[in-house]
Amino acid sequence: MSFVRRFRIDLVALLALVACAPLFGCATSMTGQQQILLFPESQMASMGATAFTDMKSKTPKASNSTQVTYVRCVANAVTAVVPPEQAAKVSVTSWEVEVFEDETANAFALPGGKIGVHTGILPVANTPGQLAAVLGHEVGHVLDRHGNARMSQSTIAQTGMQLGAILVGADTPEKQALMGALGLGLQYGVLMPYGRGQESAADVIGLELMARAGFDPRESVTLWENMARAGGQAPPEFMSTHPSSTTRIAQLQAKIPEVMPLYEQARAAGRRPSCKP
Repeated sequence: MSFVRRFRIDLVALLALVACAPLFGCATSMTGQQQILLFPESQMASMGATAFTDMKSKTPKASNSTQVTYVRCVANAVTAVVPPEQAAKVSVTSWEVEVFEDETANAFALPGGKIGVHTGILPVANTPGQLAAVLGHEVGHVLDRHGNARMSQSTIAQTGMQLGAILVGADTPEKQALMGALGLGLQYGVLMPYGRGQESAADVIGLELMARAGFDPRESVTLWENMARAGGQAPPEFMSTHPSSTTRIAQLQAKIPEVMPLYEQARAAGRRPSCKP
């Protein structure tokens, strides 16, 4: 059997192994996706805390106390409706919120309940409801253990690449070309789509959290319309870890009727956050 043909057979087998890895996973996500989790949540929380401490030491904190109070008001309203048992599953005992002086339109949440918000997101998420959509989405990543899943998936992919290099043998130009093709196959065929699935799941979780907190879930659509305008020319969806704005908005619009009763129940129960920008 020729070298190229043998490698192609090994390549197909290897890609199948990596692509099917979630089927052997340890957990089902909050939105019903299968995911493999190789790392203890306590370890993920510790890593998140370390990364957050490092970030706070290197990134200027917002100096506008009104902005900080506002962001924390919205964040606290969203995290207050996280079920305690769900927080416990991901080793979150409390949520820490920091506002960073950074003009990029960004926010994030790290394992362990560490939330960071850049001041640059505020002109884009320009109402409490829109900011709640952002923060609900980021908290959703933590609750659904997406950091763990991504690290696990990357570990599997790297192991697959190492096995592929062993199977191929000598380091020749032909090998380098074929290994490059393998790397692209893993990136665009497995890792990026998996990331898009996580983003969509975080949207769904965030939509429910903001509704339960008393923020109108319909504002999530306006947020992503704003984000699309602010983002400029985006790459094709198949080359991005995020769904396109069109896809994301359509998915949110389809889900909103399901969470509107939660929003109405929250308002009836007196959950009416009075966060002032």
